[in-house]
Amino acid sequence: MAACLILDVELPDINGLDLQGQIADVSHPPIVFITGHGDIPSSVRAIKGGAVDFLAKPFGDAELMAAVAAGLAEDRERRSQRSEIESLRQRYRQLTPRERTVLPLVVSGLLNKQAAAELGISEVTLQLHRRNVMQKMAAPSLADLVRMAEKLGVSITHSRTGGRSA
Repeated sequence: MAACLILDVELPDINGLDLQGQIADVSHPPIVFITGHGDIPSSVRAIKGGAVDFLAKPFGDAELMAAVAAGLAEDRERRSQRSEIESLRQRYRQLTPRERTVLPLVVSGLLNKQAAAELGISEVTLQLHRRNVMQKMAAPSLADLVRMAEKLGVSITHSRTGGRSA
């Protein structure tokens, strides 16, 4: 279920901006700040810290509801992205060690012949590993596999061919 925090800048025991800073390193719902004592430096700090909105009192119900709706939409998107990454990680963990060495070579744009030479295996063997990688990663196309590897942060390197590193 999507969530959104509504924080007042002036909380009884802690400044809302300080609380935002304290929870910055953990996964938390998007924040909408409200305040009766808003100033530009505070609003800039809140937004730079990732707040969805910074509302100065008095504000209308529609304004608050729009900010909360934006926060909920942002939280749904974050959750969707985390879920997608976890699904990709699960599929990646199913690859054999050899398939994990084939993946970066394949997504780096090497020809099968070049990638096979890089690994010291036959082109036919490389093609088998490549097919297994595509199936296990549920990649409909090479372009999809490249996007998946990018999302996973798979390092794209190869030594003898002068390839790039990501």
